[in-house]
Amino acid sequence: MSGKIDLRKLPPLNALKGFEATIRRQSVREAAEELCLTHPAVSHQIQLLEEEFGVPLFSREGRSIVPTAEGRLFYSYARKALDLLIEGSETIRRAQSQRPLRVQTYVTASIRWLAPRIPRFVAAHPDIHLLLSTCAPDWEFDESIGDVGLVYCEAPPGPEYCWLPLFDYQLFPVCSPALRARLGERPEPADLMQLPLVVIYSETRNWDVWFGSANVPYTPDASVVVDTLALALEFALGGSGVALVNGPFVDEELASGRLVRPVAHQTRCPGGWGLICRRELSDHPRVRTFIDFLAASVAPG
Repeated sequence: MSGKIDLRKLPPLNALKGFEATIRRQSVREAAEELCLTHPAVSHQIQLLEEEFGVPLFSREGRSIVPTAEGRLFYSYARKALDLLIEGSETIRRAQSQRPLRVQTYVTASIRWLAPRIPRFVAAHPDIHLLLSTCAPDWEFDESIGDVGLVYCEAPPGPEYCWLPLFDYQLFPVCSPALRARLGERPEPADLMQLPLVVIYSETRNWDVWFGSANVPYTPDASVVVDTLALALEFALGGSGVALVNGPFVDEELASGRLVRPVAHQTRCPGGWGLICRRELSDHPRVRTFIDFLAASVAPG
């Protein structure tokens, strides 16, 4: 690393923009228009520099404003400095645009909700590369592996995060038509006790919650315990058990008839699924584009 910079020797850096534009346009008025500032604001920037240096940087010749010898000398340095800063800024922006946008979610949400939407996003935004990461279902957003998360939150996160709710955490059972046929014509929630129930070990209370909301005593007696909803749904699709779904992850299977809801009862749990990112990233173009795309995909109609 090079030696320490004496920042006290720097002129007012924000004033450089007005100074540079005024010399280039040879007009305070046109400089102000270019920078979307008022005429007095640009004049003030120039005045700050003149007070800093103790010499005039411009003089008037008739109705025109022209740089003095000191103004022309300083302009050569100011322009080089601004060009270097622009070059450095663009280098960083290009590097950022080439880095994949990291998206964190869970196995089931990734496979059954996010993945079907990704091809349309990529086709619409070929300049944005994605890196999808699934994680153990501890329900926490980990910003070390994700710029954006599609996660479940029992309550809205703290003010350091931007949170966009997408859909409720709604619990309802599904199974194969063949397994459903074993229950008769009008089964009640209690009748599900006759069938093998698939339990997700990280969500063991979900069956308690679902049966409790139907006023049915539940004694845990799972025939199968799995680690993800994705695997539980494979058992349900194979006719080996009833899975309890916690979001819109079986819409296609229900529409096709590969899965059915053996009873109509469902219950809503606190919180819900949504998109999360650090608040300072929420207006980053790539992050905002991705969030807006997914939000539109669940919009009514």
